[in-house]
Amino acid sequence: MSINMRIIFKSYQKLLSKYPVRIQAMQAGILMGLGDQLSQNLIERRKFKDLDFVRTSHFASIGFFIAGPATTTWYRILDKYIGSKGGVIVVKKVLCDQLLFAPTFLSILLVSIGLLQGSNINSLKHKLETSYFEILINNYKIWPMVQLVNFYFIPLQYQVLLVQSVALLWNTYISYITNTKNGRLRVVWIR
Repeated sequence: MSINMRIIFKSYQKLLSKYPVRIQAMQAGILMGLGDQLSQNLIERRKFKDLDFVRTSHFASIGFFIAGPATTTWYRILDKYIGSKGGVIVVKKVLCDQLLFAPTFLSILLVSIGLLQGSNINSLKHKLETSYFEILINNYKIWPMVQLVNFYFIPLQYQVLLVQSVALLWNTYISYITNTKNGRLRVVWIR
């Protein structure tokens, strides 16, 4: 690791220990906004003049105000009440995460996106009815394995960073699904 990278990493560690929720909220906001930009650029193939930066700011705001603080708090709760290391503990944490947090957080995420898009109650209800279960099923194809690795190998203070890094692709998917009329995306990397 170069000297500059070490300095950056040490500064990051210092800020993370002093302001864990704020730093992880910023990470989540940046990575969710980037996920939306990847969706617009790579999947929707928009030209620069057609990019929707308001939509990107909405995604970044959800990361900053909801996803970052929620996951940081959730991982601390899991660590406090279930424990930190060990095979059985990790399995319990993954089960709690996937059976309690994931379905609830996904609902909050979809409603938040819909509200920021200006959807009314009927539109929100329709989007949830048409997209929620497909997204939840795709969640179960990816996130249990990610969380097994996360909870087993990654120290608590870096768990949100790992999840948000993997979520870069997930956020791209969510952005596309929540910004299309039919709410369906069929690409190989999701299956």
